Amino acid sequence: MKNILAAVLTIAVTVSAMAESVERKIIRIATDNTDLVFEVGPNKRLYQTYLGKKLNNPEDFKNLSWNQYAGSDGSVSTRGWEAYSTSGNEDFFEPALGITHSDGNMTTYLYYVDSSEENVPGGTHTRIRLRDDKYPVNVTLNYVAYTKENVIKTWSEISHQVKKPITMSQYASAMLYFNEPSYWLTEFSSDWAKEAQMNVQELKFGKKVIDTKLGSRAAMLTHPFFEIGLNGPAKEHSGEVLMGTLGWTGNFRFTFEVDNVGNLRVIPGINPYASNYELKANDVFTTPEFIFTLSYDGTNQGSRNLHDWARRYQLKDGMKGRLTLLNNWENTAFDFDQEVLAELMKEAKHLGVDMFLLDDGWFGNKYPRKDDHAGLGDWEVTHDKLPGGIPALVDAAKEADVKFGIWIEPEMVNPKSELYEKHPEWVIEQPNRDTYYYRNQLVLDMSNPKVQDHVFGVVDDILKENPDVAYFKWDCNSPITNIYSPYAKDKQGQLYVDHVKGIYNVLKRIKEKYPDVPMMLCSGGGARCDYEALKYFTEFWCSDNTDPIERIFIQWGFSQFFPAKAMAAHVTSWNKNTTLKFRTDVAAMCKLGFDIGLQELSAEELEFAQQAVANWKRLEPAIMDGDQYRLVSPYDGNHAAVEYLDKSKTMGVLFAYDIAPRFREKLSRVKLQGLDGKQKYLVKEINLMPGDASTFPQNGKVFTGDYLMKVGLDVFGYEHNVSRVIEIIAQ
Repeated sequence: MKNILAAVLTIAVTVSAMAESVERKIIRIATDNTDLVFEVGPNKRLYQTYLGKKLNNPEDFKNLSWNQYAGSDGSVSTRGWEAYSTSGNEDFFEPALGITHSDGNMTTYLYYVDSSEENVPGGTHTRIRLRDDKYPVNVTLNYVAYTKENVIKTWSEISHQVKKPITMSQYASAMLYFNEPSYWLTEFSSDWAKEAQMNVQELKFGKKVIDTKLGSRAAMLTHPFFEIGLNGPAKEHSGEVLMGTLGWTGNFRFTFEVDNVGNLRVIPGINPYASNYELKANDVFTTPEFIFTLSYDGTNQGSRNLHDWARRYQLKDGMKGRLTLLNNWENTAFDFDQEVLAELMKEAKHLGVDMFLLDDGWFGNKYPRKDDHAGLGDWEVTHDKLPGGIPALVDAAKEADVKFGIWIEPEMVNPKSELYEKHPEWVIEQPNRDTYYYRNQLVLDMSNPKVQDHVFGVVDDILKENPDVAYFKWDCNSPITNIYSPYAKDKQGQLYVDHVKGIYNVLKRIKEKYPDVPMMLCSGGGARCDYEALKYFTEFWCSDNTDPIERIFIQWGFSQFFPAKAMAAHVTSWNKNTTLKFRTDVAAMCKLGFDIGLQELSAEELEFAQQAVANWKRLEPAIMDGDQYRLVSPYDGNHAAVEYLDKSKTMGVLFAYDIAPRFREKLSRVKLQGLDGKQKYLVKEINLMPGDASTFPQNGKVFTGDYLMKVGLDVFGYEHNVSRVIEIIAQ
């Protein structure tokens, strides 16, 4: 009898376990190295149960708990890690979504409806539909997992079917949770000429918020990306780190909240500051894409994940080449004419670059663009300055055998302009207060469809008349001031959001009509640097600061999230205490350009620059399309080193810099990474000034990849502001 009862009990337990496994709904978002797992709880709400290293045995998912909390008395709480927590529910901390319904109710509860998967280029797109049980409000959570790159992209879609609009006070892109002993935030503060400065702090109980309220030049003071070191500060070559960035060219907010039991929630999204958004029935509000990777081998590997993903799937023309160029701004500023520019185009050809880029100062007639006080908005060539117009410049470029590019700032206007005189209603400006001008200009209201048509027309008119214009530098020098839209009328709370959506409408139209025209994203330097804008731009301008010492730090910061192919760097005359070689070697770590008059250069410097351009073009497969390894950080001492290696591991280059060595300090060898250990490599110093012999002690020698990675090279010295570029060639 006992045996029979035991058998019955065993069968009952087994049947119960089978029923439980059938009833439990588990959703897995997976890359090659990472799992993000959700479960529908007994209350039919969706909870995150895991985010971390990929679990090899799917049966282990059933051991994950949707309930991540326990009471202080040992009792189990009903509160879990809700995938998209809402205001008014039983959770005590920051929500992702806040809604005021048309009847004034401020609570929302989202319940699981269904989920689906589809294959997309590079991975899998998972959609999870949620719905309120009392109000017809819908939220679809989207996750695209890029398998090989170990990158996940997520965003939310919000809609409803109530007759009257709802008002959203918060509308985050996602929520992620972590339970680790400690959390260390690396944030990227900024200002003009001081972009991407890295600072580290430990997150303790409470909230840390990084946000911006600048509207258009939105990332001037802080950038839309961050790193979270899990159980220790983020390191380059070891440790677990979350690296996240938001694709939004306007106001953003990152909220990092450590709760009462030490869990961390990360909430990225649009900054809802002054932006209570009214959503009409059946309209879909799509939040920006939040892109993240979890690296278990430090930020170096996380960066390579993001670089590969960006080139393959997000960055405009990410798998195509880039144009080297000569810009005229640092050389001439506003002081040029048609003949001067034609000579500079010949200099571009002589230098060996692909293109001449004409910067600010070419437009305006009633109010000629002689400085930054007038003309902005009047996009017609200044006739007495350039009598032949853009066609003559294009012809001069053809004669010089280089391409021609041009600078525009189409979202902005000077009050002293014909555009402002004709259409003051197109401008964001307070109607009843004194106007505050930033850099003598105002922002056009991109929420207005007529303004969108005008801005699209700036590019369209130039290209219709001059189809051989090969490149645009698109600038944006002012944040939004005097916030008020004549077009929005009683919907001022939507202006910050709809303004950015209007910019995207224009960029989509340009890309659809002119898909092969590359554009540089510029905003008084690096105040625009996000992966939504980079769907339409081939690169961005990291900083107006081209002092090479400062640029080492700036480029180091931006390289955490962006491949070299997306980062434009120019050789200029900033910091003449450094040599032309040093300035060129720093710029060569990114998409190379020059902004300098060749007449300033000696014969030896010109010969060097020509050879450096040729070397960069030869090494382009490694620098632009290869793997980057940040080896020695400028933040750690007085030197820096960065390596690039092409995907076949047959071509590489090492950039090494002595910034400010102390007297007879200890010099350590630089160990390379990523090489084939069995392959033999010739190491050779390049970018030498004519007549200079290499002082690199291993110059011209052959080593195995194993030796180079375990022993390394002697590339540092004791002099200030000295650079060495070492080519690595498989034998």
